[in-house]
Amino acid sequence: MGVVINQSFKNTLIVFLGFAIGGINVLFLYTHFLEAEYFGLITFLLSSSNILMPLLIFGMQHTIIKFFSSYKNKIDRDNFMVTAIILPLLVIIPLAFIGTIFYDTIGDILSKKNIIIKKYTYLIFTIAILTGYFEVFFAWSKVQMKSVFGSFIREIFTRTCVTILLLSIYFEWLNSEQFIYSLVAVHFLRMLLMAFYAFKLYFPKIKSFSLPQNIKEIFSFSFYIILAGSAGTILLEIDKFMIPQMEKIEQVAYYSVGVFIATIVAIPSRAMQQIINPIIAKEMNDNNLKEVESLYKRSSINLLIAGGLLFLLINININELYLIINKPEYAVGVYIVLMISIAELFKLSLGTNGAILTNSKYYKIFFYFSISMAFSVIILNRILIEILGIEGAALATLFVVLIFNFIKIIYLKNKLGIYPYSKKTKNILTIIALLFFLFYFLKFNIHPFLSILLKSFLVALIYIFLVIRLRLSNDINKLIRKLLFK
Repeated sequence: MGVVINQSFKNTLIVFLGFAIGGINVLFLYTHFLEAEYFGLITFLLSSSNILMPLLIFGMQHTIIKFFSSYKNKIDRDNFMVTAIILPLLVIIPLAFIGTIFYDTIGDILSKKNIIIKKYTYLIFTIAILTGYFEVFFAWSKVQMKSVFGSFIREIFTRTCVTILLLSIYFEWLNSEQFIYSLVAVHFLRMLLMAFYAFKLYFPKIKSFSLPQNIKEIFSFSFYIILAGSAGTILLEIDKFMIPQMEKIEQVAYYSVGVFIATIVAIPSRAMQQIINPIIAKEMNDNNLKEVESLYKRSSINLLIAGGLLFLLINININELYLIINKPEYAVGVYIVLMISIAELFKLSLGTNGAILTNSKYYKIFFYFSISMAFSVIILNRILIEILGIEGAALATLFVVLIFNFIKIIYLKNKLGIYPYSKKTKNILTIIALLFFLFYFLKFNIHPFLSILLKSFLVALIYIFLVIRLRLSNDINKLIRKLLFK
C-alpha cells in the first residue's frame, strides 16, 4: 500500500488546494461577481454535460483501468489504447448529427421553465465531449501509476483558470456571456494538456493496428459501464438538472453552493481513488482476493477517519460560514450541507467497494445498482422538490445513497466474503457523533471567522488525539509519525 499512501498523500494535498481555490470561487467570487441567474445556468450546463458524458465516451475511462493490466505485451496494449480513443467516436458522431437535427426541440424542452437555457444548449454536448476525453487520458496516466499530474490539472489548473475568468468579470474585461464561452475554452485546454501528458507516458504504435482479441468482452463491459456510469452520474447531478425544470434557475446557484461545501467531505476519497482503482483492477485480474480485502478494510477506516474530521469542521461551523459569505439568499443551504455531507461520509466508509464491484466478475450488478439508484433519485427528486424545494433534492440524494450503498455492502459480503467494517468503525463513528453534538450548538460571541478558527482548532485537536490514542488506523499513525519526524 506504499504507492497508494504516497500518491494519495500528494493527491490529497492537490485536492485540498483545488478545493480551497474552488471554495474561493464558489463561495465568494461566483456569488458576488456573477448574477445568480448565470451562476445557476453554468451549474446546469456542467451538470447536464456530466450526465451525458459517460454515454458519449463509451465508458472508456473505466474500461482502460479494467483491461490495461490484463494485456501482457506492448502490441496488445497498443491496440487496446488506440481502440479506447476511437470507440467513443462511434457514439459521438451519430449523436452530434441527431442533436443538430432536433436542436430546437431539445432546447425548447430544457428551457421551458427558464428561457435563458435554450441559447446555450449545444454547450452541454461540447463540454461533455471535452470532459469525457479528459477522463480517458486521465485513466491512461492512472494505469501507468501516474495520477498526480491529472489531479493537478483537474483540481488546481481548471479552478485557477475559473478564478482568473471571474476576476475578469469584476474588472469588466468579460461579460457574463463571454465568461461561459471562456469556460468552455478552459475545458478544451485541460483536455489537450492531459492528452499530451498521457502520450508522453505511453505512446502506442499504430502501424500494425488491429482490434483487441477480447473486443467482445470490452464492448460488453463498456456497455454496462456506460449505463452504470450514466446512472451513477445521474445520482450526482440530476438534482442540479431537475431544479431548473421545477424552480427558478437561481435556486440551482443556492443549492450548488451548499453541495460544494458538503462535498469537501469527499476530498480524501477523490485523492485515494485516483491511484487505488488501478491497483484494485490488477489484484482482481490476478485473483488476489486477500490483498483486495486488505485494501477494502484499510481504505474504509482511513477514508472514514479523514472524512469524519472534514465532516465535523464543516458542519459545526456552517452557520458562521454563511455569515462570512454575506449573501443571505444562499443561507438556505444549511440543511443541504448537513444532508449531503452525511451521504458523502457514508460513501467514504465504503472504501474501495465501487472499484471492487466494477473490476470483479460481478461488474454487471453495478449496472443494476446504478440504474435502480438513478430511477429512485429521479422519482424522489420529483416528489420532494415539489414539497420541500431544493432541500428536497438533498433529502432525495441522502435516502438513495444510504439505502443502495448498504445493499452494495451486503452484496459484496455474500459474493466475495469481504466486509469493510470493524470495531474501529463503530469507535470512529461514536467520536464523530459526540463531537458534532458537543460543538454544533456551541456559540462564541466573537467574529464568525474567529469562531470558526477556535472551534476548528478544538475539534481537530481532540479528534486527532483520540484517533492516534485509540490506534484506529495504523496507516494514519505511521503517516503522522513520518510527518512529525520530518
